[in-house]
Amino acid sequence: MTPESKARRSKAGTSTASSLKASGRTKRRLRRALGVAAGVVVLGAGTGLVVAAGAVPAPAGLRPGTAPAVDVPVGQTVGVCPGPAELLQGTPAQGDPQFSAASSTASSTLTAAVLGEPSGALPASLIKGVDGSVLQKVSDGQKAPVTPPAAAPAVIATRATTGAALLSTAALDGRPSSAAALFRYSATDGDLRGLAAGPCASPSNDLWLGGASTLVGRTSVLYLTNPSTTPATVDLEFFGDQPLGQAPAGSRGIQVPPGSTKSFVLGGFEPGQRNVSVHVRSSGGPVAAVIQQSTLRGLTPGGVDFLTPVAAPSTRAVAAGIELQDPAASRDLSSQQGFDDATAALQVTVPGAVNAVVQVRVFGQNGPVTLPAGAVFTARAGSVTEIPLTGLPAGKYSVAAASDVSFTASVRMVKGTSPTDPLDFAVSGAQPRLGDGHVVPVGVTGLRTLVFAVPDGKARVTATPISDDGKVHAPVTLDIAGGTTATLQVPSTVDGAKTAGYSISSSGDPAYGSLLLESDQGDGIAVASILPPAGGRESIPVTLGY
Repeated sequence: MTPESKARRSKAGTSTASSLKASGRTKRRLRRALGVAAGVVVLGAGTGLVVAAGAVPAPAGLRPGTAPAVDVPVGQTVGVCPGPAELLQGTPAQGDPQFSAASSTASSTLTAAVLGEPSGALPASLIKGVDGSVLQKVSDGQKAPVTPPAAAPAVIATRATTGAALLSTAALDGRPSSAAALFRYSATDGDLRGLAAGPCASPSNDLWLGGASTLVGRTSVLYLTNPSTTPATVDLEFFGDQPLGQAPAGSRGIQVPPGSTKSFVLGGFEPGQRNVSVHVRSSGGPVAAVIQQSTLRGLTPGGVDFLTPVAAPSTRAVAAGIELQDPAASRDLSSQQGFDDATAALQVTVPGAVNAVVQVRVFGQNGPVTLPAGAVFTARAGSVTEIPLTGLPAGKYSVAAASDVSFTASVRMVKGTSPTDPLDFAVSGAQPRLGDGHVVPVGVTGLRTLVFAVPDGKARVTATPISDDGKVHAPVTLDIAGGTTATLQVPSTVDGAKTAGYSISSSGDPAYGSLLLESDQGDGIAVASILPPAGGRESIPVTLGY
């Protein structure tokens, strides 16, 4: 072969190889184009249109990054009120117990307070039965007038009640309404003689209650109410003086149908416990929970109270509204047989598996006081530890406790010093700090005191009275130094009308509060917690994808 022939063959071979490579690249590009084109097909109005994927932006929910927030529609605000105190007949271990009337003088009242907007708008609200039946209209919904009023509109409604009830309030301008209700029970005779009160709290799927006792002569009845339209399945977890064993029979998988209330005697689950706390967890519909606690020493009534939910476990707890009696008289009373629990005490519940070293601070209107029993205690894991508050001078106090292990807390107090006369007791549970715009009904009878605690720093609390005619009056401002307890005695009247409620706001360092109630005569005492204020619009993150 001549050199020219070899050159021509080599050139042809190179050209053929280049052509094959180019053809392969073309085919690969064509396949990719066809695949992309087939990936997205958009149908136009009556025509089929193929669009390249890169020309259509991905939905926001499929892009990397933070999920977008979607506003949740605000529904009605529901507060579930405790029912009248009932006298237990028999002590069944399971099933609903039987009850009878507490006494011939028993009185049960419900005070509802609904606060409108500064613009003049007012939400519609009703007092209902648990089954949804309407018992009383509290307020008609009204839109904001063209000319805003001088003060926000308000409505106060007080009614006698013979059963569990709800305060249902419609949303206002897409936000939860400012409304609250207070239930108050009193009796001057019978085994359930005394004073008991509790706020009408919103249902929840996770609740903690403390201050109960199942000793002989002490009766604890747990009420579970499901105000929703969804069935609720409830599990109960108990904590006693010592770590308890396995869950008692019947305490798991409790079915509470919609629009119903079920009651359980705690002594049937955990008998013989001086201190009992209960963790209520619900799946499905949220529930409201309250414990009716009463004491009977032989034939002498020892008081009655409603134990309402306390703050969830945390490393810090503050309880306000504690009234202590003369220490010498209290010591003599508790030394009597059967009266060893007729003393003031802090009850600390540690739900975890590690003991808690708890530092306790007690402060009154003049500042901190020293506990004779010391300030540092060890609270046992998985149980309730009682810390005495004896030996302090008579007066109104607050208690702050702190630990590196989460716990819940409540304070028991007793009123009355004679072992032969009826006594009464009350339990003040730890609550979250105060915020802005709490609605606090106070009722229209008895001695009523708003008690505020500021553990550290300095806070300002503004309390605006609301009279029973619905008028909002000039506010009262309290500047409270850290480590002190401040009180505001509720006047019988304000500007000639009965004082029935307050709107309370706090600023500065954390402040805590409660409503202390006492009978005009006798030894009746009760403490009602201040419920959280109405929240703003809530939203949840929503991610769309597959």
